[in-house]
Amino acid sequence: MSHEHLQADCIFCKIIRGEIPSFKITETDKSYAFLDINPLSEGHALIIPKYHAEYFHQVPDDVLADMLPLAKKVALAIGLEGNQYNLLQNNGRMAHQEVFHVHFHIIPKPDTEKGLKIGWPQMKVSKEDLEKTYNRIKID
Repeated sequence: MSHEHLQADCIFCKIIRGEIPSFKITETDKSYAFLDINPLSEGHALIIPKYHAEYFHQVPDDVLADMLPLAKKVALAIGLEGNQYNLLQNNGRMAHQEVFHVHFHIIPKPDTEKGLKIGWPQMKVSKEDLEKTYNRIKID
């Protein structure tokens, strides 16, 4: 993939172009994997598209189809087969996105102190509310 879809001022685009050094794990024509410089645990890696898009839904399908198999290969290279880890992708500032270039985190969870720490504030909803939501978003 050419660099025509990259932005001049994006830190991840600069990493892809080699303008900023990284600990590159591997890459394909469409994706790039490297170690996070501020890891939550050892082996914390990022998978980014070689296509600048701020949000997941803006990434072309062929690029997305390349990213997840690469993420799987990286997870196995880290040594996560049979172990616990998070595969995380955030969209927007309220969802904790800090770099506005789509990226997946692979975050090993070796114990309760290291890795990603999250809450899960479940909502109580009625069957009727679930049905309204379902009818609004179902895809035929």
